[in-house]
Amino acid sequence: MSSRIISITNQKGGVGKTTTAINLATAIVSTGKCVLIVDLDPQGNASTGLGVERKSCDANLYHVLTGDANLSDGVISTQIPNLSIIPSSIDLSGAEIELIDKSRREYLLYEALINNNKYDYIFIDCPPSLSLLTLNALVASQAVLVPLQCEFFALEGVSHLIKIIDRVNEVFNPKLKLHGIVLTMFDKRNCLSNMVATDVRNYFGDKVYKTMIPRNVRVSEAPSHGKPVLLYDVRCAGSEAYVKLAIEVLKRERDLWC
Repeated sequence: MSSRIISITNQKGGVGKTTTAINLATAIVSTGKCVLIVDLDPQGNASTGLGVERKSCDANLYHVLTGDANLSDGVISTQIPNLSIIPSSIDLSGAEIELIDKSRREYLLYEALINNNKYDYIFIDCPPSLSLLTLNALVASQAVLVPLQCEFFALEGVSHLIKIIDRVNEVFNPKLKLHGIVLTMFDKRNCLSNMVATDVRNYFGDKVYKTMIPRNVRVSEAPSHGKPVLLYDVRCAGSEAYVKLAIEVLKRERDLWC
């Protein structure tokens, strides 16, 4: 059976994509699953957040997409059992130009990941743009998880992203579905956070996960230590929220695909 592939994306930066990718993956491996993170962002924050020294890697995602290496050549284990990552590279920032003339350029990541049965889940941490890299992620995935910061312009941005997902579904990948929207950086003391949360739930209904990720200093500190917050401080509010989100995601998985 092939891996379940889920893209974590939002064209806006700073909404918690990488934080969600590494902490959701960490929570899910604790249930006995085997998970791979694909660091598709040239900034490489997912790699850094898991304590991976990218300069020490012989191959990375750039080499996979350009055909210079196989997926297995770039995958490395992390400090967390059953959680692996294929690191990013700053070279990915120029890959748009390099790959533009390649045949089936939208399917390069799909072809690298297809028929992979080593992992139960593959999470793709996408760059903060609707680029060729993000298109590759959407074509390779069966589902999309959208982190959405509780701020004023959030609903407008995610509505545009949903249209892109629908378009990719029509043209490139008929299996692609919206898995769900997770509200991040939620501050219950802030009226705006509550208003945005209410508006998003009214608009998207049950596509919005019940779990909300709170604004939490321990979540912000963890990447500087090269650890998911679940390792850095398992008892903090952020860790508890990501555990609840993982439970909700796995339940939705059973409802969607079983």
